Amino acid sequence: MALILCIETGTDICSVAIARDGELISLRESDEGRDHARQVAVFVDELLKENDLRPEELDAVAVGKGPGSYTGLRIGVSFAKGLCYGIQKPLVAIGSLDALTEVAREDYEAGILDIDGWDEAVLCPMVDARRMEVYTQRFTSRGEALSEVSAEVITTESFAAERVSEHPFVIFGNGAKKCEEVLSGATWVQVAPSARGLVRLAEEAFEKGQFEDLAYFEPFYLKDFVVTTSKKKLF
Repeated sequence: MALILCIETGTDICSVAIARDGELISLRESDEGRDHARQVAVFVDELLKENDLRPEELDAVAVGKGPGSYTGLRIGVSFAKGLCYGIQKPLVAIGSLDALTEVAREDYEAGILDIDGWDEAVLCPMVDARRMEVYTQRFTSRGEALSEVSAEVITTESFAAERVSEHPFVIFGNGAKKCEEVLSGATWVQVAPSARGLVRLAEEAFEKGQFEDLAYFEPFYLKDFVVTTSKKKLF
């Protein structure tokens, strides 16, 4: 049983939630541009005040560890680590694709998603990695991993076996819409990354004592960050 602050900043969405005993109690999020460095601090402050809480009353801080945007992940993880250092509380790291799948599962449970054959569906969250590449992983409708996290360049041959199966192959996340026409046979649904996807997973990790080493923990980037030189002539 824990009071956990949840932070997800791995995409264009900056999302912060507070959960008690695995249940969401407050949420703040915005998809209005990449202003995560400012927004995450503001959202945390607003949620704590809204619930009449002091940072020291938190039992842990949970953060989406990636894969995702290099800058977004670094902002979220750095803030979470700094807060944990300050209040001397543990850090819980949750895979961002696991959390995105949890959002889809919650939306189905709430009746927001209507998918025939859900119990046997293969869920495929996709986080945009530029052009036709996505970070992805496959899960059962119960949230059990069917594959490892990978970076995939999507073509007409991608996930061929899953798309011809009699069971639904459901794609979602900010990298999925661009793949809809290429992946014929897949079912695209609107599901966005959110800190609420961390809530149940963070509670489970807390109960198991699955905490990160604050001194050494880094986001799961999956791919190296590449700095390119601009071809524009400045002078």
